[in-house]
Amino acid sequence: MTPNPLIGVFFHWLGGLASASFYVPYKRIRFWSWEIFWLTGGIFSWLLAPWLFASIQTNDLLGVLSSQSGNTLFWCFFWGLLWGFGGLTFGLTMRYLGLSLGMALIMGLTTVIGTLGGPIFNGTLGGILATTSGQVVMAGIVFVLLGIAIVAMAGNQKEKEFRHDSSAQDVAGRGEFNLKKGVAIAIFSGVMSSCFAFGLEAGAPIREASAAAGTGPLWVGLPVLCVVLLGGLTTNLIWCAYLIIKNKSAREWVGEVKGGEGKKAPLALNYFLAALAGTLWYFQFFFYTMGESQMGAYGFSSWTLHMASIILFSTLWGFFLKEWKGTSSKTQLTVWAGIASLLAATVIIGIGNMLAGGGGGH
Repeated sequence: MTPNPLIGVFFHWLGGLASASFYVPYKRIRFWSWEIFWLTGGIFSWLLAPWLFASIQTNDLLGVLSSQSGNTLFWCFFWGLLWGFGGLTFGLTMRYLGLSLGMALIMGLTTVIGTLGGPIFNGTLGGILATTSGQVVMAGIVFVLLGIAIVAMAGNQKEKEFRHDSSAQDVAGRGEFNLKKGVAIAIFSGVMSSCFAFGLEAGAPIREASAAAGTGPLWVGLPVLCVVLLGGLTTNLIWCAYLIIKNKSAREWVGEVKGGEGKKAPLALNYFLAALAGTLWYFQFFFYTMGESQMGAYGFSSWTLHMASIILFSTLWGFFLKEWKGTSSKTQLTVWAGIASLLAATVIIGIGNMLAGGGGGH
């Protein structure tokens, strides 16, 4: 199948929409502690959905994985394990910075490290920069970073305005906004989150084996997700288990409400919302693998497209959730300028990949 970068960009947009949307159902869960809903949704994100969809779309999934060397499986798992630390602190970043600004900071670091790390370590960055198509792709990456910086700047303006307007802060629900604490957590989360890109790269032999088994090009990356996400599951499971024991919150799974006599958690609704959130989270990488298969020579740019799409749609969600209500028109125009930069970036990167596929790489 001939790669089609424009279709690849579309798939990355779908993945970004899924990623930016997954936390919204969690906000509707009632009477469950963070560790309860995070682990419940995570079972769908990191275990059930990956293995279900991979088993449906992959020819001989178990055969493909069992044929891999221990070294390949270890590195996929290891990078997923480190990525898990980023996922754990993601929720805290949203708590202290809000959806828009938190996403911008985390994804900025993750974009740079996850996108350029592979070409730098593989020694291919110089060759990429020597081609016209490679230069166009890099220009798109610069536009992503520009968009991230603009959105972050708008978030800083929002924080200053809320600091001087308590009514706006109450309206937007930003009572826990803490810039210093949030930025520190975001830096850690962003660095650790970039490890997912290295896990995907380490899974190249798995993709090759999947293709050799007759799996279609769009689906060859799904078995890799099974291994990488097992690493993420391990990190999150250990931490959530610690919190569950510490907070004695396990009974919430059967409806008990801590400190709420006579109250019962809406179990059916909570489980449904957790399952929806977890599955939405998985779909970001379901579509990511599809998009990556269409990007041709510069598949590494998929990570940039993925991050740009997440920031784009999370910022739009921020408007929908009224995080920007009460801010000045100047601040809101700044946000839209950031969104425009991110949209331009996805188009530029798509063009660069098309040039490479069409022989315009030199």
